[in-house]
Amino acid sequence: MNNRTRTLVVCFLALAAIGFVSLFQFDSALASKDAPPATVVRVTPPAPVFDDAKRLDELAARRKHVAEAIGPGAMLVMFSAEPRVYTNDVDYAFRQENNLFYLTNLNQKGATLIMMPGTHSPEILFLPRRNPAAETWTGHMYSAEEAARFSGIKEIWAASEFEPFMKAARNKESYSPKAENVLMSSPRSATGSAGNDVSSLATVCLVAAPDRGESREYRQEQRFANDWKTVAGITIKTIAPIFADMRARKSAMELEILQHAIDISIEAHERAWIAAANAKWEYEIDAEVARVFKLRNADNWGYPDIVGCGANATTLHYEESQSQCQPGDLLLMDVGAEFGHYSADVTRTTPVNGKFSPAQAAIYQIVYDAQEAAARAAKPGATLSDAHRASLAVIKAGLLKLGLITDPNSEQYRMWFMHQNGHWLGMNVHDVGGGARFEPGMTFTNEPGIYIRPDALDNLPKTPENEKLIAAIRPAFEKYRGIGVRIEDDMVITPEGAKWMTAALPRSIADIEAFIAKARRQRLP
Repeated sequence: MNNRTRTLVVCFLALAAIGFVSLFQFDSALASKDAPPATVVRVTPPAPVFDDAKRLDELAARRKHVAEAIGPGAMLVMFSAEPRVYTNDVDYAFRQENNLFYLTNLNQKGATLIMMPGTHSPEILFLPRRNPAAETWTGHMYSAEEAARFSGIKEIWAASEFEPFMKAARNKESYSPKAENVLMSSPRSATGSAGNDVSSLATVCLVAAPDRGESREYRQEQRFANDWKTVAGITIKTIAPIFADMRARKSAMELEILQHAIDISIEAHERAWIAAANAKWEYEIDAEVARVFKLRNADNWGYPDIVGCGANATTLHYEESQSQCQPGDLLLMDVGAEFGHYSADVTRTTPVNGKFSPAQAAIYQIVYDAQEAAARAAKPGATLSDAHRASLAVIKAGLLKLGLITDPNSEQYRMWFMHQNGHWLGMNVHDVGGGARFEPGMTFTNEPGIYIRPDALDNLPKTPENEKLIAAIRPAFEKYRGIGVRIEDDMVITPEGAKWMTAALPRSIADIEAFIAKARRQRLP
């Protein structure tokens, strides 16, 4: 190839390359024009998927811990949740009793678990037989094989054997179920017989305290306890503290499940903020929350949605969602999805028109700073009360500066901040844990608030002291009247301190305003 030919070839290749790049850019431009723009909304990541062996190992470890806690000579009886009636012959969706689900992962009505440590049959699951007629109306029932696969429990008897077994246990007699009622049997109890398992029975353990007042959730246990109180030589006690201690510390698996519930809640918040721009009514905004919960396959809400505009934001548990939203209103949304039996609890207060007014921003910033103080106080060894005190100090100082109280050392602040700063979070939105000290794996909410209720001063007792207080704070009250702000984040304790599980949801004034401005310019997927 001579030099002239070589030059022509190089030029041809160069032109071809330029043409290819131009064509690629043209195609890309067309694709970009047709495709929806990337959205600022954080779309919920896929739900967590767990290895079956790992999941069953964790369930077995929980049951082992409970067995060791109650010890030999004890029998734990755990009943399935009872169906809850909505009206007449319509029930609410079934939700399993938390502690039974915690040990079995079973959402089956009518199931009962018995644990008898140190016996031939340390775990017996009583399971309703599958009923094709019932399943035609209300859906699938677990087979013994499915129940074993989900729970890891290998000794499964028909539910009809529960009463005969208990009758024998009351008399401390051995009991063998009918062969056809042994749906599955573990190798060490191949005969399906409890034999003399109950001969040394001295204690019956229940989740509900036997002397507790009437409980709608634990009526079945209470009836059972009342029946067994007459049995000589038997002590009835609650093991609720054991479950509370266990459930307060979340495993890595539990944290993943809870995080997914939180992620769904974050997307619901963000999409609802955007919907608020065109919404006339609170229920229209709430409808967007419900849509996201369904779209992302949440089990349900963890509690009824709180969606309040304007002065409705000053009602802590406002659930009606029947008022109109005005452009200058604040929108308080306290919503949390439930997924895998774990509930999120997330609150934000945002401006309907996308911009905080100076008065709204002043209240909001105090609450924001209080939340930051509580987060710094939440570390291993501290308590929820410590976090509350840190938050309260900031709120008192802020209210004093705004002129809404005159004495930070008094109880005046309770007019505007009347709840605790946070609570435990888990299988219940207000979960077990009591006054425990923070340890790694514990999850809780951080939720300070200020609520300037329009009728707050009218409801104060008519005393000379209050008349003086009202006169002093009246100007500030009129300035901030009707403003309600709560910021609530879900947190987990780590060795280093509190981690924000809701960090992806905008929280500061600047971040909220920037998010709303950007999101409302975009087309939502």
